Amino acid sequence: MGTHERDGEDRGRGGVPLGGGLTTGEVARRLGVAPTTVRTWDRRYGLGPDAHTGGRHRRWTATDVARLERMCALTATGIPPAEAARTVLGEATQGAESVALAAPAGPTAPASPDPPPQAQAPARRPPDAPPLPPARARSRAGSGLRLGDVRQECKGIARAALRLDAVALDELLEAAIVEHGLVAAWTEVIMPTLQAVGRKWESSGERYVEVEHFLSWHVSGALRRGAPPSAADRPGATIVLACVPGENHTLPLEVLAAALAERGLPVRMFGGALPVESLVTAVRRTGPAAVGLWAQSRTTASRPLAQHVAAMEWGVRGARRKPVVLTIGPGWSGRTVTGLPRPTGLAEAVAILESVVSR
Repeated sequence: MGTHERDGEDRGRGGVPLGGGLTTGEVARRLGVAPTTVRTWDRRYGLGPDAHTGGRHRRWTATDVARLERMCALTATGIPPAEAARTVLGEATQGAESVALAAPAGPTAPASPDPPPQAQAPARRPPDAPPLPPARARSRAGSGLRLGDVRQECKGIARAALRLDAVALDELLEAAIVEHGLVAAWTEVIMPTLQAVGRKWESSGERYVEVEHFLSWHVSGALRRGAPPSAADRPGATIVLACVPGENHTLPLEVLAAALAERGLPVRMFGGALPVESLVTAVRRTGPAAVGLWAQSRTTASRPLAQHVAAMEWGVRGARRKPVVLTIGPGWSGRTVTGLPRPTGLAEAVAILESVVSR
């Protein structure tokens, strides 16, 4: 079946094709787990597809996927996989028994026009009976981050991060970068997920801090693995990137460095909280075309520092040069420095720096 034919398939619950179902790889991407995890749950706990097809590749129906989604939700709360699988299979068995009891054993009898009174109202409980347990709320563990209307990949990455599943998270991040390109993957997939984790952390006290650190670390690793080797310096074409003193949020700057490296631009990345003296020394030694200064907080953004770097000169007399200084990050909001570009996003920062280097 060709791609266009597959795109036109009728789809049922959860977007699962009504015909052949999903492959194991497609199910894994939908759930935000590694394919090996899906196969392990099938082999070890019996959570495989109900129906078996004739080919080598197993196909998962909407019902099969719903069981796995329930498994993800339970394990994300910290329940051991074996216990979660018993719960899922028990719920499935109860559901099947309910259907069997409701189904007529033989020919359908005509409905009675006047059902008996006891069928019209629920039976009354004795006044001394213990209270009924509260209705079990639907678990939100698998999608507890309020992501809103985002790409499907965001939900998979969020689930993997909540489960602290390193293997699945690496696979999903790398797949997003390969499929969409670094800039689009950061803007439309990774950043919305990071922001959702941050909101969850802020609204939950000290909970989910480990999820934010875990996700940030794996994003950083995916960037390092996916970025090409550093480009060689070209006179007057180097780009210096650094966080201002007191600023340790390096991840957005790492993304910018990787995006520039993708385009073959020579980048010198100095990371977090670079002291003023060290920043000045680095600029003098490299003679860059541009300097990007990242500030996450308004308390760290320093106009005098940006102005000082922008005024630095190097080169022979009569051909002196100055760097173009970009003030990058939310910390510069309301602290605009006259004459210095302040890009509002990754794509704009990349475009400005490419333009500066190409001059």
